[in-house]
Amino acid sequence: MEEKKKIKSVSYAKWGYIFILPFFLTYAIFSLIPLVDTIKNSFYEYFYSGLKPIGPNWVGLKNYADLLSADLPKYAWNTFVMWILGFIPQIVVALLLAAWFTDSRLRIRGKGFFKVVIYLPNLIMASAFAMLFFALFSNMGPVNNILMSMGWVKEPIRFMESTIGARSLVALMNFLMWFGNSTIMLMAAIMGINPSVFEAADLDGCTHRQKFFKITLPQIRPLLTYTLITSLIGGLQMFDVPQILTNGQGGPDRTTMTLIMFLNKHLLAKNYGMAGALSVYLFIISAILCFIVYRMNTDDDPDGSKAAAKKAKKLARKGGAAQ
Repeated sequence: MEEKKKIKSVSYAKWGYIFILPFFLTYAIFSLIPLVDTIKNSFYEYFYSGLKPIGPNWVGLKNYADLLSADLPKYAWNTFVMWILGFIPQIVVALLLAAWFTDSRLRIRGKGFFKVVIYLPNLIMASAFAMLFFALFSNMGPVNNILMSMGWVKEPIRFMESTIGARSLVALMNFLMWFGNSTIMLMAAIMGINPSVFEAADLDGCTHRQKFFKITLPQIRPLLTYTLITSLIGGLQMFDVPQILTNGQGGPDRTTMTLIMFLNKHLLAKNYGMAGALSVYLFIISAILCFIVYRMNTDDDPDGSKAAAKKAKKLARKGGAAQ
């Protein structure tokens, strides 16, 4: 009889789980457990009266109701306004620069130098940036001195004491810090487009505007979605710039107070119940807005088959009605 050779099958699947195990352990320890604890605290009355802890006492949804009846909607509006004021010029300038730097017809010299220059503000700490702008735009700062010496204004402009001025400064700083990063990412996305597509468009006589709106923008839609979502999350987490610029007061009249600044005040006061409820609100708002942005920028019919099927059904209905 011939001996049957037993071939042992070696499974390498377990090694994949072993290699990813450190990530899940780290995530569970530093993210998942604190997240669950935060949600739990949001349903309790838990704060400090002096050095004496009060609670934790179960209060249900009282913390959530108290936040809505307080100034939470106002601070959410402040955060959204300052984010949108900085994001719109950021994405517009980033798209223009990315299109110019990747256009072979323009033959721009020193592209590497310009890439470094526009990315440099992203390397500066937000705290240093805020201190710089605080010094530049103070009542007796260089900007006011220059404007007065040129005769454009008769008295110093109080940027920090007006709602428009303070919000504009925060938006300007966010724009300067992040437009370089967006430009580099969009340049990478545009350079990833097949050059033959642009060559075919040139042969068909397409203009630069047509190529930009009909080819470039649709091709880089995934990265635009990523940029919008990350910028939205970063905008909801806006803290350091307005905190330093307004000395943590959110002035004038709390018109630059953001959601994270409001959260920080609860944490400093050791009101962990309200801080937990506010954190849950931030999580819900972020999830809803990111889902909306994702759905708006996701093409459910990339090959046009669904649209063609709908059109065929309409034609069939019209034909049946005519008969």
